[in-house]
Amino acid sequence: MTTDSKQTKNPRKCKQPINEESPLLPNQRGCDEQAVQEFNGASFAGAVFNLSTTIIGAGIMALPATMKVLGLGVGIGMIIFVAILTEASVEMLLRFSKVGKVVSFGGVMGDAFGKAGKVVFQLCILVNNLGTLIVYTIIIGDVLSGTSSTGVHHAGVLEGWFGEHWWNGRTFVLLVTTIFVFAPLASLKRIDSLRYTSALAVALAVVFLVITAGIVVIKFFYGGISMPRFLPNVSDIASVWNLFTVVPVLVTAFICHFNVHTIDNELEDSSLIQPIVQTSLALCSSVYILTSLFGFLLFGDSTHDDVLANFDTNLGIPYSYLLNDIVRISYALHLMLVFPVIFYPLRLNLDDLVFPSSRPLVSDNCRFALSTIGLISVVFVGANFIPSIWDVFQFSGATATVCIGFIFPAAIALRDRHRIATRKDKILSVFMIGLAVFSNVIAIYSDATALLNQVVSPGA
Repeated sequence: MTTDSKQTKNPRKCKQPINEESPLLPNQRGCDEQAVQEFNGASFAGAVFNLSTTIIGAGIMALPATMKVLGLGVGIGMIIFVAILTEASVEMLLRFSKVGKVVSFGGVMGDAFGKAGKVVFQLCILVNNLGTLIVYTIIIGDVLSGTSSTGVHHAGVLEGWFGEHWWNGRTFVLLVTTIFVFAPLASLKRIDSLRYTSALAVALAVVFLVITAGIVVIKFFYGGISMPRFLPNVSDIASVWNLFTVVPVLVTAFICHFNVHTIDNELEDSSLIQPIVQTSLALCSSVYILTSLFGFLLFGDSTHDDVLANFDTNLGIPYSYLLNDIVRISYALHLMLVFPVIFYPLRLNLDDLVFPSSRPLVSDNCRFALSTIGLISVVFVGANFIPSIWDVFQFSGATATVCIGFIFPAAIALRDRHRIATRKDKILSVFMIGLAVFSNVIAIYSDATALLNQVVSPGA
């Protein structure tokens, strides 16, 4: 295929405007022959892996605990329901971005609500993505070096293998991980460059699923699996309110909206983005349902908020501790590879927020390096000083994350600046906003009440 035919096949690469989430290609201001030769467009498979990696993060480890709250039947139904809502919200977002001729989520918000709308979106990205990256890093530290945040010490993998030493302590392990894993991957200037690490990240999540399923099958034949609850255990009004605490977890598990435009901008054929979203959501929903099913079958009502914490005891089968270590290491590696995919839009949106009139970030190596170093340093410090991941998850999931995933896309459709929203769009948008606001207000109230009871009870 000649250069001319490539340019004809994919003319949108020359025409799309440049902003904080345009594809980061060298000298993209001119669609010259060298740029075309360097990058001919991301593939379908690579885009699916990158979007799936955006979706499958630490939230997967909290999903078995949602089965404990909701019961297996209602829990699986809720996973499917949130996946359908996510697909609908992404579809509306992409439709309005094409009509408005913008190539980023922030651009759509700016088109609908002006500069203020774009700034609010960027601030939510900072809260959501920075919180998520700190959570990932805390989990990696917990898995490799251990944690005592709950008052009970859970030994890390390295501590279990070699005993306690300065070189397998939390701070040093996270420093090494930051320098030799996070920094090199975060320095890549195009998200499609992460397609292979994203494929490996999805594979590692599947490894966790396969091992958990294998343990359940073995224990089933040993008679060690009890019948799970299919419905929530509702006994009083407090237990009803408690059902809503799973909403931030489910929303966090499916959040991917901030990377959809970035992936779309790098595609050779933009019409593929909707099938890519649908394929990724189907893949991730399958992994989520099976992980929730097998995790809840394995641990039942003893399932911890972070199911990884259940994998540091005897599972009652041969080679139990070896399997525990494989599960924990595979997931720590998975989070290391997810890190740069979440970091990518964080850096772009922060740069556009601070330097809205500057040239593209990719063309300014000094600004690119300083923003990368600064953000990675903030994540490292936060991971060493924040003791628990779940306070971060509940706060960001019930505020910034739900805004990015549901409230903002619905608000864009209701604003309908270009008069393209259908009656179905507006009804769905009102439903999404109402459900998101109601359920997350209840979730915040329930979490605050539980936290207050924990503080008061020791002195009672």
